[in-house]
Amino acid sequence: MLVNRIATADGLFRTDGPDSDAVRAAANRAGPRPIDSIATPAERRSALARFAATGELTLGEMDLFWDRTAKLYWQYMRPAGRASFTFGLLSDMREALFFLTDMYAEATPADPHPVRYSVLASRIPGIFNLGGDLPQFAELIRSRDRSVLRRYAHACIEVQYPRATNVGLPIIGIALVQGDALGGGFEAALACNVIVAEKSAKFGLPEILFNLFPGMGALSFLTRRIGMVEAERMVFSGRIYGAEELQAMGVVDVVAEDGQGEMAVQDYIARMDRGFATRLAVYGSRQTIHPVTREELMQITERWVDAAIALAPTDIRKMERLASAQDRRWAAIAQQQRATQSAEAAAIATA
Repeated sequence: MLVNRIATADGLFRTDGPDSDAVRAAANRAGPRPIDSIATPAERRSALARFAATGELTLGEMDLFWDRTAKLYWQYMRPAGRASFTFGLLSDMREALFFLTDMYAEATPADPHPVRYSVLASRIPGIFNLGGDLPQFAELIRSRDRSVLRRYAHACIEVQYPRATNVGLPIIGIALVQGDALGGGFEAALACNVIVAEKSAKFGLPEILFNLFPGMGALSFLTRRIGMVEAERMVFSGRIYGAEELQAMGVVDVVAEDGQGEMAVQDYIARMDRGFATRLAVYGSRQTIHPVTREELMQITERWVDAAIALAPTDIRKMERLASAQDRRWAAIAQQQRATQSAEAAAIATA
């Protein structure tokens, strides 16, 4: 298992070794901790060689697939515990993004562009990501722990900004949304150049329901897609949007039939690949005309920290009620997954 090389003050970490999901989930809820060891350049080259040879790599909370023929890099979120952005998942997401720089560093003259398309998706049926770790937010706000809350916010931006800029590489970023993308989950999708969503996917920014606002890029990314007035309207409404509605608004780029999301991504790439250079230039020009900077995202997230710390007890209770509803849904999905896995195992055993 790859060890995270990013040791920053933002609290990014990953759990090394064959820990169970329960152990990793408990560690994530405990907040940031230092990285015990950093992978050496030789270890990273070895891991990259295995990745190039097999096309597969597993991190603590992500599954990575590299289709070298299609120049396609899949990054599937597979969170330990609730389907939210914990410190552990954020660390793996950053690691997965910066693996792109390793791929390009090891590129050869015969294959100078090992990846053209970087796709963020989810392993959880019906859920892309539910956003921030609300139970931890509530705990940190009650204890007035501004320091850890700020570390969490900064950790989010240290994922969002590299994704929004595709780590400075000639790559097109795609989000494949096959379920609910709420709060930070929606923001993660918005950081990509292209959003492909299945028809039943739901999007929303529910933070206003507990007197907060989405602080991890929603206003920045939405404003550049649909303008400030519409972006603010979405933030203040707190409502849930369907994929087709957002496509009509210019937020979602492609709507696919349920269960056909991966195929839709591949079809979209096949259609755009001939004009890849032009599309890349257009997306680069978008960043030139309306640049999303790290400083902008950090300033907004500092305001988010200030607003979060100022929440009243009634607002925190509303946050916890929403978290409880999300946990019930997550538990039902997890139970269904276990039942499916048991049925598949039984079928194999009797075959």
